[in-house]
Amino acid sequence: MDGLYLSGLQKSYGRQQLLHTVSLQLKVGECVGIFGKNGSGKSTLLQCIFGTISPDHMQLQIDYEQLSAKEVRKQQKIAYLPQDSFLPPEKKVRNIIPIMYPDGELQDRIFYTPGIHRIENTKVGHLSLGELRFLEVLLIGYLPHPFLLLDEPFSMLQPIHKERITALIHTLKKEKGIIITDHYYQDVWGVTDRNLLLTQQHLIPIHTQNDLITHGYLRK
Repeated sequence: MDGLYLSGLQKSYGRQQLLHTVSLQLKVGECVGIFGKNGSGKSTLLQCIFGTISPDHMQLQIDYEQLSAKEVRKQQKIAYLPQDSFLPPEKKVRNIIPIMYPDGELQDRIFYTPGIHRIENTKVGHLSLGELRFLEVLLIGYLPHPFLLLDEPFSMLQPIHKERITALIHTLKKEKGIIITDHYYQDVWGVTDRNLLLTQQHLIPIHTQNDLITHGYLRK
């Protein structure tokens, strides 16, 4: 598998242009971090790639095949973790896993992940924020899709859950291409192979954490 290529992405809301000719490449086996201030368009960028938001213009290729967002979702090329929880709060964890993973072998992979046995009889709505986020990353991460978009997987979590998600991402990126956005930049930096900053409607490369200061994302 060669990779995902995004070019010419534009998105406006009324007269306000949020994204302007944004381009991005992602290969299986790498993890790319995208930083940006609130309102810069990070979530919009991910949702345009995933297909839940319609861009004004976008060219998307996977393995040199040009695909519409609808085709990408139909072909199960990209999985997406939104900021808000997508799991039904009234269901127990052990009842959700078979819904997303009817195959017994894949079910076992989820059930036997360290930390899941302790919460399998708990309703989703009763999980801590860290337990819930780890479960969501786990469920989305092991889907067969070769590309994975994670929107704020570390936000507001305790260190133990950040460590579990970090370890999981390191495992997943052996077989997937991953994009992560999160304001917890140090956690992102710990799992990424390269990083970008979304600023003034464009993506620019970030090579060191000092670059985040230079471009106004972080204060000195």
